[in-house]
Amino acid sequence: MKSPWCMAGMVLWVLTIAILGWFFINGSTVKGGDGRTEILVAPAERDQILAEMRQLLKAVDGVVKELGEPEPDLKRMESAARGGGMHMAEDVEPALMVKLPLPFKQMGMSIHKDMDALADAVVQRETSRQLLARLASMTARCTTCHDMYRFGTGE
Repeated sequence: MKSPWCMAGMVLWVLTIAILGWFFINGSTVKGGDGRTEILVAPAERDQILAEMRQLLKAVDGVVKELGEPEPDLKRMESAARGGGMHMAEDVEPALMVKLPLPFKQMGMSIHKDMDALADAVVQRETSRQLLARLASMTARCTTCHDMYRFGTGE
């Protein structure tokens, strides 16, 4: 027969996993006053996320600028796209990731993966039209995310 301590430990373990799973999926969120979901983060975390978004926008801008040139510099365009790739997501603190709802994390990761795929497409010499179609797909997700979420500090 199992001891009561063993059973209590198992119950606590299962409860802990369930709570962590709930937070991983839902994050730290409340309903925002404008109808969007407000993600509650510390001010420094908010600054970090917004800086990442600005870096992604600069990467898109770099690609678009080159696409507008009569003779696009493919190395510069690849570098711009790669600047928004998966390497940006490598150093995110686990404590911050727990606060972000799963759909937000999924959209963010898909954008980073697609920026790397865009860089690969530049190297493979896809046409400007194909590259713009890739960018349109990505920016559509950006606007969807901005329509769904906002950041608050809970203060």
